[in-house]
Amino acid sequence: MTHPNASTDPSAAPSRTDGTTTSASDAQADILCIGSVLWDIIGRCPAEMRRGSDMPGRITRLPGGVALNIAMTLARFGLRPALLSAVGRDAEGDELVTACRHLGLITDHLYRSDDLPTDRYMAVEGANGLIAAIADAHSLEAAGSKILRPLSDGTLGNQETPYAGPIALDGNLTLSLLNEIATDAAFARADLRVAPASPGKAERLRPFLQQSCGTLYVNLEEASILCQRELTDSAVAAQALLERGASRVLVTDGGSSATEADAKDIITQTPPRVTVARVTGAGDTFMAAHIAAEARGESRETALAAALKAAATYVSGEPPL
Repeated sequence: MTHPNASTDPSAAPSRTDGTTTSASDAQADILCIGSVLWDIIGRCPAEMRRGSDMPGRITRLPGGVALNIAMTLARFGLRPALLSAVGRDAEGDELVTACRHLGLITDHLYRSDDLPTDRYMAVEGANGLIAAIADAHSLEAAGSKILRPLSDGTLGNQETPYAGPIALDGNLTLSLLNEIATDAAFARADLRVAPASPGKAERLRPFLQQSCGTLYVNLEEASILCQRELTDSAVAAQALLERGASRVLVTDGGSSATEADAKDIITQTPPRVTVARVTGAGDTFMAAHIAAEARGESRETALAAALKAAATYVSGEPPL
């Protein structure tokens, strides 16, 4: 499907002059994951929380970021993802790259900068869901188009022979860079799968509505922001996004419903009921599971059901597979 150079050796790879890394060995990637690769710092409390709560709980630090969460889930489903992102050439960055390689991810095309620190995401969750979160993805934004060089310099493709495989893309990239991707000939043959990093960044997906390209994965709140009006459920939201120019959409509404739609059909299903133990990363799991199901050749109905099951398993706190 694709032909990126990729390392199977978990040891550190030498640096190229443009800041990306290379390796002596080759491996094929099934999909490119472009966007945030960072450390997730998550505080979880088993009780309900409100503004100003000071509660006992657990704090964890795990590899995260939308692109990385999607890549890790794809790897669990047996696919071989390659990461395109910015990671600092600091101790945290080295540790993160090593962790990614141990998870079976291709890191050869990461942009490694001496001047930019490794990004971080911090969230607080209670039994009643996400209380607050801060995404520090400034290094990814500062790196800008440098993370896309392998798609234009011939490593993975260029304007004349564009990359023709699937790409999972997250909205942590700047609006200008997302607009470039939506219009650049280097992405003309790619199967783009796009998700906002958060409701606050949903507006950044507007270029994909304007160009009628890619498959958008959004929740009900994000769909409402993109459509600039309050939407009542996933089916209504999916139809509204199609009317706004979307080529294909998947809209989730928590435990209520999820809808997959394009110009030909609209499919709505109800997620399995589970007790919620965690929420950060659930949307990324849904997206990855759906991509993996379609890669297996499953029908639209079966792929949506598989994604909903994977997301429900994730939020319940059970092992994903």
